[in-house]
Amino acid sequence: MSTTLHEKVAKCAVLFFAALILIGFSSNALAVTLTLGHGASPGNPRTIAAEAFAKMVAERTKGSVTIKIAGAEQLGSDVAMLTSLRIGALDLTANSQGPAAGLVPEVAALGLPFLFTDADAAYRVLSGPVGERLNKRFAEVGIVVLDWWDNGIRHITNSKRPINMPADLKGLKIRTPADPMTVDIFQALGAATQQIAFGELYVALQQGVVDGQENPLANIASNKLYEVNRYISLSGHKWECTPFLMSQVAVKKLKPAELEIVKAAAKEAGVLQRRLMAETDTKLLAEFKANPNIAVNQANRAAFQAATASVVEKWKAKPFGPFVTELVAAAKKK
Repeated sequence: MSTTLHEKVAKCAVLFFAALILIGFSSNALAVTLTLGHGASPGNPRTIAAEAFAKMVAERTKGSVTIKIAGAEQLGSDVAMLTSLRIGALDLTANSQGPAAGLVPEVAALGLPFLFTDADAAYRVLSGPVGERLNKRFAEVGIVVLDWWDNGIRHITNSKRPINMPADLKGLKIRTPADPMTVDIFQALGAATQQIAFGELYVALQQGVVDGQENPLANIASNKLYEVNRYISLSGHKWECTPFLMSQVAVKKLKPAELEIVKAAAKEAGVLQRRLMAETDTKLLAEFKANPNIAVNQANRAAFQAATASVVEKWKAKPFGPFVTELVAAAKKK
C-alpha cells in the first residue's frame, strides 16, 4: 500500500515537472525576436536610442519580445535595409531620409533648403497633417512609421578650403546620400555630386574620391570625418529626419499588446534621440572650434538661401507638388 502510494506521488511529481518544462518550452517558442538595422556608428545618438528602445521593449514585454540590433551598416546600406524591410527580411530600421524617399518620394521634401531652422520646427509640422500624409504613404508600401527621429541640421565639410559663399563650392566634388533633394541643392550651388554609402565615406574622403560631404555634427564626429576633412562650414542648408520604420510583416508577428509596447518605446526612444542630438550639437561645436586641427567657419546663409531658391520651385512642380506647397505653408506657421 505504502509502495503504491509512493509510486503515485513519484509519478505525479514527474508529470508536474514535465508540465513545467513544457510550459517553459512553450513560452520560449512564443517569444519573438525582431531585428533592428541602422547605419550609425557606436556613440551616435541613433545608436544610443536604438539600444534604449531595445531595453524598454524587453523589460515591458517581460522578455516576450527581444530586439536584436545590427548597427554600423552590418546589414548593408540604408537602401539595402529598406529593401529587406519591405519584404519582411528585416523587421525594423532607424533609417535615413534620402533612401526612404526612394519608397515615398514626398519624404525628401522635408529637406527643402532652409525649410526648418531647427528640429523642433520640423516636429511641429510632422505632428500634424503633413506627418499623417507621410504615414499613409509609407503604409501603402508595406511600412509602418513608428516615429520621426532626428538626423540634424546639416553642414558642409571638405579638405580644400572654407566654404563662405556658394561660389566656394565650384570645382569641389561633394558626396551626398542617395537623396534627390540633397543632389538638387548642391547642384544649384555649383558643386559636382557623387553618391557614396555612409559606411564608405571616410575612405572615399581619405583617398580623394570626393573632396567633401554634408552631415550633422553628430555624424561628422561619430565617424571621425573631421580627420580627413579639416574644414567645417556651418551652412545649415537643410534638416533631415531619421524615419524609424517597421515592416508590416513584423507587425503580424506581435500580439496587439506587444505592438503597443513597441510603438510607445519607439516614441520614448525618439525623445531621447532628439535630446541627444541637440546636446551633441552644442558640445561638438565647442570641441571643433577648440581643436587647432579643425577650421570652423560660419557660411553666409543668406547667400546660400538665395542660390537654392530654385530648388523649392522645382519641387513644387513635381507630381506631388500640392504636398510640397502644403509642407512649405505648414513650416511658415508659428
